[in-house]
Amino acid sequence: MFGDMLGFLADGANWIGSDGILSRLLEHLGISALSVLIAAVIAIPIGILIGHTGRGVTLAVGAMNTLRALPSLGVMTLLALFIGLGLIPPVIALVALAIPPLLAGVTSGFRSVDPTTVDAARAMGMREGQIITQVELPLAVPLIAAGFRNAALQVIATATIAAYVNLGGLGRYIFDGLAVYDYGSMLVGAVLVSMLALIVDGTLAGLGAIAAPRTGRRSRRSGRT
Repeated sequence: MFGDMLGFLADGANWIGSDGILSRLLEHLGISALSVLIAAVIAIPIGILIGHTGRGVTLAVGAMNTLRALPSLGVMTLLALFIGLGLIPPVIALVALAIPPLLAGVTSGFRSVDPTTVDAARAMGMREGQIITQVELPLAVPLIAAGFRNAALQVIATATIAAYVNLGGLGRYIFDGLAVYDYGSMLVGAVLVSMLALIVDGTLAGLGAIAAPRTGRRSRRSGRT
């Protein structure tokens, strides 16, 4: 099985073309990025509102627990039965998977800001929008970045289910291999997804480490003004 995997990866013909590794990799990244982007558009404003006002925390926790409990493959299959095959069912299932870590990261980030810092900003005459963008958001960046990392990893690992409804991505190697008992192909898919997840995680971790010191310096400068 490992020999078959190494042979598959060593064959240059398997890296090019519409069914090649590079094409499947781009498809997988595209589905994952689209899902995380849509989830971010939904989760970030809600997380900011909850984190800034402190209202709706219990409701948000309940909603996150509900979304976490949903089986992504089951949701996608159910949607495919009603909507049909295509991009929409897997994207909806992956968006539901990505919202909880994103919402948790944004909410926790804003809630972690020292209330005295917010009160001091109000005392200086800053409006609520300015407090959010200039005080709370910079200080919340590390936890927000952690939420993005968590969401990206979960989505990349789970985006293999898109192949179940005849879409592309690295999941094609797993599902196509399973259909013909080609365990070498299945191992190729699993290894490539794992490597992709590790690379994305490392990249996001590096970006988060770069962003955190800058936001810290910015917040200290704003505090002195």
